Amino acid sequence: MRDTILVTGGAGFIGSNFILSWIGAAGARVVNLDLLTYAGNPGNLSSLDGDSRYQLVRGDISNADLVSSLLREHQPRAIVHFAAESHVDRSIASPGAFIRTNVQGTFVLLDQTLSYWSKLSEADQAMFRFLHVSTDEVYGSLGPDDPAFSETTPYSPNSPYAASKAASDHLARAYHHTWGLPVLTTNCSNNYGPFQFPEKLIPLVILNALEGKALPVYGDGKNVRDWLFVEDHCAAIRAVLERGRVGETYNIGGNSERTNIEVVKLICDLVDEMRPALPSGPRRNLVTFVKDRPGHDRRYAIDASKLERELGWQPGERFENGLRKTVRWYLDHSSWVESVQTGAYLEWIAQNYTERLAI
Repeated sequence: MRDTILVTGGAGFIGSNFILSWIGAAGARVVNLDLLTYAGNPGNLSSLDGDSRYQLVRGDISNADLVSSLLREHQPRAIVHFAAESHVDRSIASPGAFIRTNVQGTFVLLDQTLSYWSKLSEADQAMFRFLHVSTDEVYGSLGPDDPAFSETTPYSPNSPYAASKAASDHLARAYHHTWGLPVLTTNCSNNYGPFQFPEKLIPLVILNALEGKALPVYGDGKNVRDWLFVEDHCAAIRAVLERGRVGETYNIGGNSERTNIEVVKLICDLVDEMRPALPSGPRRNLVTFVKDRPGHDRRYAIDASKLERELGWQPGERFENGLRKTVRWYLDHSSWVESVQTGAYLEWIAQNYTERLAI
């Protein structure tokens, strides 16, 4: 077994941030298996071009032969599994893709990993880890006064996306309890930061505000999310991978509950501050309430006290400061933005937001 980790979905938003932070902090070699779908962008990792510690392999986690050959060739000491379809609206429009990637893909990855792990020496088996990255959405929705999700909160997924991730969580748990595969699971709250594909709320609003376009907000805008800066998330994953107890689940949150409309208005103010004012006045005037998504969960909140108690991790970034950094990053990286705003992306925005503006 070599000092190598295999990362799935490492060209996506969280995965690419993790690889950059991993190599920056640990220096260990990374093999990145990514299908490079619409949200996977190898340019996120262009700073590693020519670095012998990094290798990108384009491929599907559902391809058992490919996964098996990569494990045999690179002999990783850990797998960090990010690869997933992750947008709720897309899961409502095309749930089959979520079942294929999030459920079938995770099954194939676990099954091939078990085959690989079972042939390792006893010492290497003890060192190996499979870290499955999941979401707080598996827990369902909270009322305004309900306690935050903990690791013992019953699963109650409400969207095809959340249901597919719940299924993958259960598979990961089963492979540990049935065969002893050294699995760790993390369930995180909403991430934000550099390299996030602009279908998600924060980058979508930043870019629309910059261009003076309507800022679509679902329903009454009072849905609550707990926001986690992606660099804090990456630090938590490293801590769980290095020191987490095998078989355990760790919730990762940012201690930053905000309503969607609060987030949108704060972005408007930051863009107004960093870029010239629009002729139409403050960018808050661009807020447009649109028809709510089906089954829209009202509130998510994460109790990350287990992670703090056992591993000493806490989020380091206050939301307002992290959001300021994020807005600045998007404004300063126009070439990256242009590279991801393809025809497919524009078609998606038209389907999911423009057609809702008539209400």
